[in-house]
Amino acid sequence: MSTPSPESPRADPPPRRPEEPDPADCCGEGCVPCVYDRYDEALERYREALAAWRMRHPGVDPDA
Repeated sequence: MSTPSPESPRADPPPRRPEEPDPADCCGEGCVPCVYDRYDEALERYREALAAWRMRHPGVDPDA
């Protein structure tokens, strides 16, 4: 069995989308930061990482 090259999507897997908080995870008390604030930040980091991954792997479907 051969080892994937460093440019291979297998050697460089796509980032994983953060899990959205369950509505029950938010207490509704206006916490700073709220679980939804943290999710939004994680989602932005994911989008940036995914864009960088797509630049490294043009034409590859990250969900395949």
